[in-house]
Amino acid sequence: MSTRFLHHFFAPRTVAVFGASEKPASLGGLVLRNLLEGEFKGTLLAVNLKGYATVHGVPCYSRLRELPETPDLAVICSPINGVPRLLRALGKCGIKAALVLSGGADLDKERDGRPSLRERMLSAARESGLRVLGPECMGVIVPSKRLNASYASQPIKAGRVAYLGQSGMLANAMIDWAAGRNVGFSHVITVGDSVDVLLPDLIDYVNQFSPAQAILLHLERISDAQHFMTAVRDASRNRLVLAIKSGRTAASDISDMPPTPGIANRDVVFDAAFARAGVVRVNDSDELIDALETLSRMKPLKGDRLAIVSNGLGPAMLAIDKLISAGGRLAEFSTETRRALRTRQVDVSKPGENPVDLGGNATPARFVEALEIVTADANVDAVLVVHAPTRLAPSQATAQALIDQRSRFKRNLLTSWMGLKEALGAREVCNGAGIPTYTSPEKAIKAFMHMVDYQRVQALLQETPPSLPFSASPEARSQCRALLETAMTAGRATLTHSETAQLLDAYGIPAAPGRYFINPSEGEAAARAFSGPKALKVVHDGNCRPYRYRKHPHKLSAGLLQDLETPEQVREAAARLKAKVAEKFPEFRVQEFCLQPMQRGKHSMQLCAGITRDPVFGPLIVFGIGGYKVNVLADRQVALPPLNMTLAADMIGRTHAASLIREHSSDPERDMRHLCQLLVKLSQMASDLVELRGLEINPLLLNRDGITAVDFAMDLGSPARFAIMPYPEELREWTTLKNGWQVEIRPIRAEDAPLITHFHQRLSEESIRFRYFHNKSSLSQRDLSILSHINYDRQMAFIAERADEQGGKEMLGVVRVWNDADNIRTEFSIIIRDDLQGLGVGTLLMEKMIAYCKSIGTLEMIGKIMLDNQPMRALMKRLGFTCRYNMEEQVIDAVLSLNQPESEWQRHRLENEPY
Repeated sequence: MSTRFLHHFFAPRTVAVFGASEKPASLGGLVLRNLLEGEFKGTLLAVNLKGYATVHGVPCYSRLRELPETPDLAVICSPINGVPRLLRALGKCGIKAALVLSGGADLDKERDGRPSLRERMLSAARESGLRVLGPECMGVIVPSKRLNASYASQPIKAGRVAYLGQSGMLANAMIDWAAGRNVGFSHVITVGDSVDVLLPDLIDYVNQFSPAQAILLHLERISDAQHFMTAVRDASRNRLVLAIKSGRTAASDISDMPPTPGIANRDVVFDAAFARAGVVRVNDSDELIDALETLSRMKPLKGDRLAIVSNGLGPAMLAIDKLISAGGRLAEFSTETRRALRTRQVDVSKPGENPVDLGGNATPARFVEALEIVTADANVDAVLVVHAPTRLAPSQATAQALIDQRSRFKRNLLTSWMGLKEALGAREVCNGAGIPTYTSPEKAIKAFMHMVDYQRVQALLQETPPSLPFSASPEARSQCRALLETAMTAGRATLTHSETAQLLDAYGIPAAPGRYFINPSEGEAAARAFSGPKALKVVHDGNCRPYRYRKHPHKLSAGLLQDLETPEQVREAAARLKAKVAEKFPEFRVQEFCLQPMQRGKHSMQLCAGITRDPVFGPLIVFGIGGYKVNVLADRQVALPPLNMTLAADMIGRTHAASLIREHSSDPERDMRHLCQLLVKLSQMASDLVELRGLEINPLLLNRDGITAVDFAMDLGSPARFAIMPYPEELREWTTLKNGWQVEIRPIRAEDAPLITHFHQRLSEESIRFRYFHNKSSLSQRDLSILSHINYDRQMAFIAERADEQGGKEMLGVVRVWNDADNIRTEFSIIIRDDLQGLGVGTLLMEKMIAYCKSIGTLEMIGKIMLDNQPMRALMKRLGFTCRYNMEEQVIDAVLSLNQPESEWQRHRLENEPY
């Protein structure tokens, strides 16, 4: 999965259409007509076995070998069953890209002992490295290149929005809508049931090579969550990304994926993934169209404060209701704005307040006057104009007045022209002028909230979290791994209650004290360890798995007896529970008994937290209201690890539990801090123990004394694949400098922002200029986020740090690399503190990074060095880099070969793409 050869799809010089015909129902003929009508500037060729001389005036050939030149792109519209054989022939001819529009077959069904059609297509393509997009895709449209290799029903104008989807019909509808709104696209691509090129590949390509300012995604399923999350997280740092996901319910889900344990509705997993990736999610096709209207016409918002100007209070109040229920904010006008609105007497209902009601007799001139006042207010981020037609203010006349005076308005405008007959003309002129317009105030509010949501997820991406509250020691992690290995070697898929308690303790998660025993006769001795009433639980094969609920979990069959006072009662209770298990569940083996002091919880809240594993996104952290009603209450939120304190707080804030804490806790900040720490520890546990499949802590008691895990269960599975690569602990190492300092070389993490700030403050102007190629006296919040919060599967940064005299940490130097999506070439930068030159820090960091890049298969490392940076040039020479003068940029290009190309396309990329 990569962007290899994708430019042949989007910027071909020669296109050959296979299956082209002039028959009215011919798919190939339709594609050829679209290419001709789009005025494709390259060479067009048609291929049809019947040997036509021409098809729609394009030269036609009966065989591939008869083509006068090798096309860059082959568009296949011939019957699907012959596609594998054709792909093999295309590859042998040197063609690098095939767009398969054919469909109508079950790709995964094996017939007559032969591999499935999907397997045969992939096998044929891989013989030559041919890239295949499709089958059953709509095609590829790149208006700026005059390329319309699709069966789309409308021509498309060039624009700044890329549409990448999985449904051709939905894309067709989007194209038709955009044509009616005069909206353009940079790319329109659907993958259908593609066997090779997938949505993340397209996201990577658009992010690297397209001028698009926004990306619209339509998803039906995701096959490789890590590739998807990496691609979309990279894209969302540079562009606005919106997504719509079909298959939100079990009835419409076509993925055939097994359920996620503990998650009643898997759609919350996609919510968590989109939020983590900085993507704004829209809920339906109407919202998608309105979102396109907004993002293609509005400037980015600076805040979330909305002002409303209307010629009636009723429509304005509808907008306010929608705004508040969606979590938006009504702008509060400044004193100057309120005074101006009252003085000029333009506001009739609530003079000087938001919303501004101009009354039913408001003329277009009064709308312009009010908007000029409101948009000048620094407390306003956007203004919604809501208009109902009147004799004094016809819709179209009012709209034209706003367009004519547009330069006087200093904020984003959204408009809602209510009605149909008169309002239609107003919407048309607004569309032509590029002003966002909506059929109702509620739709306008939804569109505004998309922009607000974008701000929120971007802020979460860029926020630098506080330091981690806890980190398990290497010894504790090693002991936990050994415990899991022992269980799995014994063929067990679960841990016992006592083993799970050991893991919780190793990761600093407080659990209720417990005594464990095997036989009822041992119960009396265990009981003497606790005074007061006690609870006894029998752990057997049927109740030691997480996220398994019975209809009546509080009954005896659940294996719990409470309020046991004496040792004799404990012994008798254990015997009773053992007999009950043998009677009701004869197939289950009793593993152990757990005796705990009673946890009354009179002043406690029952919560649930843990780890589960999704079949697509891998490990997830779960949190919500606990107790045996957990599934009924449906208050469980999920998040993708790794988590930090900021992400944990965001996750908790989405639950009803957070509302209860804020309302009833004597110290909400303390309780939220305890819970955030718990979730971060669970995240570390999931990252460290990759065989851990599920962990459920339920109930988890929260009170003024902190948190206590009362009951818990854990099961095991194959090593997990994470949607977001966790922190690579295995890359940490310690060394000694020439001056005797003990230094750790480790990957950077998001919590290192304060270290980076202090490090930057100790750099000289010259060192900063050598690193950034200009003077950068301070680092912004966005700078810190970019420098500390990285994608470990695309980037890496190693820092050297040591303990300072005050007991804290100080950063000595840092080396970074940025890999391209295909892992062909990586660009490095390095900077060392001025007062530490000559201690070998730079050599240590560079050797560490070179070894890392070699290990992951990167082919070449490059860096740009200023001409007067003599120490860096000397270091590069010692490390074996080739240094070349770059006349165009007036820098030194330092290049080091790491691995040899394994294929021709890799060699081509190295030789033909500039540094």
